[in-house]
Amino acid sequence: MPTTLEVLFAPPEYAVLPKLDLTETVCVVFDILRATTTMMTALANGAQEILPVSEIDEALAIRKHRPDVLLAGERHGLRILADQTGGRDFDFGNSPREFTSETIAGKTIVMTTTNGTRALRACALSKTVLIGTFLGVQAVAGWITRERPSNLLLVCSGTVDQASYEDTLGAGALCDLIWSAYAEGSISDSAQIARQIYSAARCDLYQAMQFARNGRRLLALPDLRDDVRYCVQRDTIPFVAGLFRDGAVRKLS
Repeated sequence: MPTTLEVLFAPPEYAVLPKLDLTETVCVVFDILRATTTMMTALANGAQEILPVSEIDEALAIRKHRPDVLLAGERHGLRILADQTGGRDFDFGNSPREFTSETIAGKTIVMTTTNGTRALRACALSKTVLIGTFLGVQAVAGWITRERPSNLLLVCSGTVDQASYEDTLGAGALCDLIWSAYAEGSISDSAQIARQIYSAARCDLYQAMQFARNGRRLLALPDLRDDVRYCVQRDTIPFVAGLFRDGAVRKLS
């Protein structure tokens, strides 16, 4: 069966996805710093599910009807506070280190971030949407190798409206792991680019974060700098998670 492998680097590229026929496409969404890393961490620590939404008002509306949910998210990298919501601080920001088993086990988390949750929503009509991270890239590669989707689209959430170095590295890491499975098909130049960028940085991903806009920003914040090292850990999570048809992110396997 012919196969295709493509990477989208920035929001203007994935903004058009809801208008396309994605019924035979599997999407893997990366927001390394930090939304997808945080989602996978929350699930690993016992969260029941994460509901990604695009806007603060959407999160607040869900909380109004479901007082038991926890609110998480950021704007400009920082936790959403009462002055942005009209009176309510969010329970969490977007640091994966906040989502401990003691605080989130068995809970539903409603999350809104600047880019990551929007990227997930843009892919919602595809055949399958997987969560991409360094923490679980080997598990995702294993799923792809088993399922062998004919159309595979790796979506980098980016920074505001631009491409991000860290998401490109994440997509490149996955490309590297699955390359042989798609080598006989149609591999886009974007996948070649991502793989080559990753190959140049793979020996020290933490050092590579010094060259990422988001990496530098987080490293300059004492409370958040440890997120960077956390987010570039490799293969600490053995399962795969995805966006289900009801809009929730849960474990797949």
